[in-house]
Amino acid sequence: MHRRSERGASAVEYGLLVSGVAGLVAVIVFSLGRVAGEQMNNDCDAITGQMNTALKSGSAPGCH
Repeated sequence: MHRRSERGASAVEYGLLVSGVAGLVAVIVFSLGRVAGEQMNNDCDAITGQMNTALKSGSAPGCH
């Protein structure tokens, strides 16, 4: 009997595994990026509000 080579099957399986992990990483990065961006905007708005209050002028530079 001829023994069938499983190298091609293993390469396909590893390729699918790597692409699945890459997809998962992409989803996590985009989700965390959005959350981090929102948090930075909130922090910036809070700092700008504090600057406006401290300066009593209402014209402190913005973050956006």
